[in-house]
Amino acid sequence: MGRSGKLPSGASAKLKRWKKGHSSDSNPVTCRHRQAARSRFFSRPSEKSDLTVDAVKLHNELQSGSLRLGKSKAPETAMEEGDEMALTEKSSGTFLSGLSDCTNVTFSKVQRFWESNSAAHKEICAVLAAVTEVIRSQGGKETETEYFAALIRKAAQHGVCSVLKGSDFMFGEKAPAHHPAAVSTAKFCIQEIEKAGGSKEATTTLHMLTLLKDMLPCFPEGLVKNCSETLLRVMTLSHVLVTACAMQAFHSLFHAKPSPGTLSAELNAQIITALYDYLPSENDLQPQLAWLKVMEKAHINLVRLQRDLGLGHLARFFGTAMSCLLSPHSQVVIAATQSLKETLKECVAPHVADIGSVTSSASGPAQYIAKMFRAVEEGLTYKFHAAWSSVLQLLCVFFEACGRQAHPVMKKCLQSLCDLRLSPHFPHTAALDQAVGAAVTSMGPEVVLQAVPLDIDGSEETLDFPRSWLLPVIRDHVRETRLGFFTTYFLPLASTLKSKAVDLAETGSIVESKIYDTLQWQIWTLLPGFCTKPMDVATSFKGLARTLGTAISERPDLRVTVCQALRTLITKGCEAEADSAEVSRFAKNFLPILFNLYGQPVTAEDPLTPRRAVLETIKTYLTIAETQLVNGFLEKASEKVLDPASSDFTRLSVLDLVVALAPHADEAAISKLYSTIRPYLDSKTHGMQKKAYRVLEEVCACSQGPGACFVESHLDDLKKTLLDSLRSTSSPAKRPRLKCLIHIVKKLSAEHEDFIAALVPEVILCTKEVSVGARKNAFALLVEMGHAFLRFGSNQEESLQRYLILIYPGLVGPVTTVSCSILALTHLLFEFKGLMGTSTVEQLLENICLLLASRTRDVVKSALGFIKVAVVVMDVLHLAKHVQLVMEAIGKLSDDMRRHFRMKLRNLFTKFIRKFGFELVKGLLPEEYHKVLINIRKAETRAKRHRALSQAAAEEEEEEEEDPVQGTGDSIEEILADSEDEDNEEEERGRGREQRKLARQRSRAWLKEGGGDEPLNFLDPKVAQRVLATQPGPGRGKKKDHGFKVSADGRLIIREEEDDKIEEEDGTKGEDEEMTDLMEDVGITNKKKLKQHKEVEEEELEMPPQYQAGGSGIHRPLAKKAVPGAEYKAKKAKGDMKKKGRLDPYAYIPLNRTKLNRRKKVKLQGQFKGLVKAAQRGSQVGHQLHRKDRRP
Repeated sequence: MGRSGKLPSGASAKLKRWKKGHSSDSNPVTCRHRQAARSRFFSRPSEKSDLTVDAVKLHNELQSGSLRLGKSKAPETAMEEGDEMALTEKSSGTFLSGLSDCTNVTFSKVQRFWESNSAAHKEICAVLAAVTEVIRSQGGKETETEYFAALIRKAAQHGVCSVLKGSDFMFGEKAPAHHPAAVSTAKFCIQEIEKAGGSKEATTTLHMLTLLKDMLPCFPEGLVKNCSETLLRVMTLSHVLVTACAMQAFHSLFHAKPSPGTLSAELNAQIITALYDYLPSENDLQPQLAWLKVMEKAHINLVRLQRDLGLGHLARFFGTAMSCLLSPHSQVVIAATQSLKETLKECVAPHVADIGSVTSSASGPAQYIAKMFRAVEEGLTYKFHAAWSSVLQLLCVFFEACGRQAHPVMKKCLQSLCDLRLSPHFPHTAALDQAVGAAVTSMGPEVVLQAVPLDIDGSEETLDFPRSWLLPVIRDHVRETRLGFFTTYFLPLASTLKSKAVDLAETGSIVESKIYDTLQWQIWTLLPGFCTKPMDVATSFKGLARTLGTAISERPDLRVTVCQALRTLITKGCEAEADSAEVSRFAKNFLPILFNLYGQPVTAEDPLTPRRAVLETIKTYLTIAETQLVNGFLEKASEKVLDPASSDFTRLSVLDLVVALAPHADEAAISKLYSTIRPYLDSKTHGMQKKAYRVLEEVCACSQGPGACFVESHLDDLKKTLLDSLRSTSSPAKRPRLKCLIHIVKKLSAEHEDFIAALVPEVILCTKEVSVGARKNAFALLVEMGHAFLRFGSNQEESLQRYLILIYPGLVGPVTTVSCSILALTHLLFEFKGLMGTSTVEQLLENICLLLASRTRDVVKSALGFIKVAVVVMDVLHLAKHVQLVMEAIGKLSDDMRRHFRMKLRNLFTKFIRKFGFELVKGLLPEEYHKVLINIRKAETRAKRHRALSQAAAEEEEEEEEDPVQGTGDSIEEILADSEDEDNEEEERGRGREQRKLARQRSRAWLKEGGGDEPLNFLDPKVAQRVLATQPGPGRGKKKDHGFKVSADGRLIIREEEDDKIEEEDGTKGEDEEMTDLMEDVGITNKKKLKQHKEVEEEELEMPPQYQAGGSGIHRPLAKKAVPGAEYKAKKAKGDMKKKGRLDPYAYIPLNRTKLNRRKKVKLQGQFKGLVKAAQRGSQVGHQLHRKDRRP
């Protein structure tokens, strides 16, 4: 082995060595960045300066406090002559002397409040001193204007904007229309731009244009006109950056929506007309996008100022923008489409109702809209076929905005759309359907079908039905139309098609019959859309009601659709009192039909959907039915329940109807109903008892009206009834019973505290009910009782403590009671975390830690859940006092408990480590937990690393999507920072070259020659379109990274990342996920999350059992699983047989990860031994048979 510290032979000659005496220097050779900084920032001034060696010395003394800011009173000795001679005329001045003897009183505050130990104050003083020196060197008078002019350009620009826009007197009662300094500012900008002329760099022009971009909306109209003329003149220079800045200035002017005193409608129109001379070439991407955006804002502002003038200019803009759809750049097509859509929404849609009907012979604004539509309609010609998707989007917006008034000029377009859809292999079917759907919504189906009839009447010779696609489109988009049109047009057509289907079925034409039956069903599915905010309910519903009643009772296939239509009509079509009264008038006809349908027995083959739809329709119709009618139905239903001849199914069905009827009856009827159902609260039939509680729940849920009056007048009776029926309540009835108690507790006052105390044991035990709904209601009732105690007392902490005392006895009862009590306390801790006192929470935590020593898993599980909630809820300082107690209690868990709750303990340890650190938690736990803690630390580190990488990747993608970043500045800090890392010099130089190349490309322009040998005419008014900011030729677009790798043949390679997600799960959970986990621990959410933690409030219908095998144990499906290799088994003989065209049969073991279970190792070994023995026996039998065959 070689000796350490020695270099390989010959390597020392290649290394740079320190010079003698310079080994402590930093970067003795490679310090070019520092040299550049010194040459730029520390160069010797050409004239005499106050910044001298003595000035620095005096400045250091000022910082130490030995001297004060100002001139020195003691004279200084002269410096030696020669090379060391000072460069100033007075040695007593410092670099702050320019500030100290500044005569401008504006900066007196800086002198008065300056502090030597403040870095910000030092920077302020240095800047002002430098400005003072510059002003004096130029012979200035040190006025505010001179100081302001000497500041940095951007700061000056912001200052000008702040003065013109934010001066106090501009916001007073008698504020002027424009700032007095606006005139001088505008004249200054125009003068500087004209003075700069067409210079190559155009730096001054760009600076002034940037200032105008912010200031144009603040100028008076005359100056805005002058500035606009100046902007248009500089745009003729064909300088790409100047043109772009001028466009930005115009965009800011229109986007600000200035008052007519700044930008009149006539001036706005003149600018729009002038900008057409500066229309970029269709191949010039960025200027084209800017021009479209500026014109969009200009027209929107013009329509705002004067509607008719703006609409007159829009026709030309639509024609020009439509030609942009022919551009080879997709960005231009998208931008033109978006501009036209925004223009339609902002300029046309708000005014089309005032304009009135739009026809081809109209004049004025209506004529302008017709011209605009013809320009868009031209996009359906073949030359626009590459942009048909965008054209269809425009037509969709046009139909939405103007369809109701402009349908006379749109009918031809609808015909073209329908013909286009029938063309073979049309690729934009969805967009076309959306456009036609927009026409249906705005014009109405009647107008659309006049333009493009269905051509279906039941007498067709062929079954092509080329326009049947209109039916689904109308179904999805029809609303706010005439209900009478469905009655007069679609109902007869549906009846004809149904008759045709029946006739075809009788003649044996099953396929044709099915087609016509489907068509008539599609027509009926239009009805819910026609019932959405119809315009003629009061006049048309009576002609439709009888047909709907017949369809509900006699057409099971239409029952769900008609019920949906009735619900839609009641909820969305009866806003007017006359409409509601008309539909309510037929309640006496529809409700009996619906009652009879719901009461009909169903078989196992019948679907549940129609019965549920019928019940929902009943509930909806009862909201508008008259009270007397409801009382009559309720009385008849009560008689049906009490009838001994009624079957159990009938009673349950009628009770469902009673549940729907009860909230809409009067107080007398509710009292009578209460007497009827009261005996069923103690019924031994669980279904009847549950339904009785459901009725009571609906009555107690009424916050006002007869139901609330009944609860208030019968409160004592309800309390006694609910307490007496406590012992006889079955498990299925717990959910509605607890819901009743919730509604009652909300209405209790302080004198009813004993009633709440009597309920506490029952509610605590219900937290362990089988039903998820019952558990959720139990926790909700616990919280509501806590709010009741807070309502009863004046001191919230004492009131809550009085409530908790009722729960504490459960901690010393049976195991189930202890577990339920801990769950209750856990939920209350989470809900009232801000109201419980610190001592109360700490006392609870200590007692729960004692319960961790229990030998019952339920108790330990509940205790761990409480600790988890406490970790989240408690303050870190208070929790830190009990960390040792909690860790010691967890460390004493038995091995069985530790294995069983290993995941809960892991999550708990993770939270403690995040709050208190790894070493503290490790030191408080026994050695058997250390391996788990180390794994947690590794997982946390890995998750943190993954999060950092993901965040970095996301930020990188965002940076790529943003505009290219400008080059870095050349400040001394940046230059010195670059020299700190010499290893990245090549990378930095390459990056700098790329940025300089990008800057050159930005300022570069290309000249497009004439076609063929034709010379370019520079006197042509449209010569500006020949100057391109984009290099002509085929585009070299950058490929987008979609996050997936691509194989050699172009297929995406998608890898699953489930393992990574599992590793990151603990570290990336948001607050919502943490709260969800906490709720799961206290048992109020369904772990399967099938319903997204929402309880279905609809009544569970009592249906005959329809059992289907599923699950495990005795409920497992008995269907035999497919045996591997069964297809080779011989039907008659033993063993396997070869199949033609298939592989030879062989014995194999299917790959299954469950075979790796160590607990089933012995069982699997036996299976494998049996498999081998069977193979051996088969082989022996085969050999014996083979020997017999060879015998003579």
